Amino acid sequence: MPKLTSAEVDELLMEPGLLARIGTTDADGMPRVLPLWFIVEGRTLYFTPREPAVIWRNIVRDPRIGISIDEETPPYRKLTIQGTVTITHPPGEDDQWREMYRRIAGRYTPQNWADRYVEDTDDQPRALCALDLDAPGTKVSTWRMPVRGEDPRGIWATRYYLPGTKMRET
Repeated sequence: MPKLTSAEVDELLMEPGLLARIGTTDADGMPRVLPLWFIVEGRTLYFTPREPAVIWRNIVRDPRIGISIDEETPPYRKLTIQGTVTITHPPGEDDQWREMYRRIAGRYTPQNWADRYVEDTDDQPRALCALDLDAPGTKVSTWRMPVRGEDPRGIWATRYYLPGTKMRET
């Protein structure tokens, strides 16, 4: 199972339109996953839950999260992150980081639409959450499908090829 290089990770994180599927834990212990827009600046991933969102309450209660980012076309690059969120700005401080929100929206929509969206929703408080990809305790895992010239058995991690199975024997 080929891992992504640092350059490939950076490229994947900059790919427009990919969503961050962010996992938190509800108060009753049930997992919750929510797809959100995000942006990476430097080595920090930012996302913006709204104040009434369950994911926001979950982060306030327990800032540990899991994130999955992947693409739908070959070679199906995938990235997962486990880490602890830092609340850069709680809801109500939106004016201090509105330009970043404009940049986030601009990753997913034409800029004129993003500007309008930000202006039309500026009365809905959001938090700005950050996850430092290089922080101690943050775990980043990556993989992709093998490409031409690579061993096709690389489709899975070796632990999945049980003794006696067809792919293990080749």
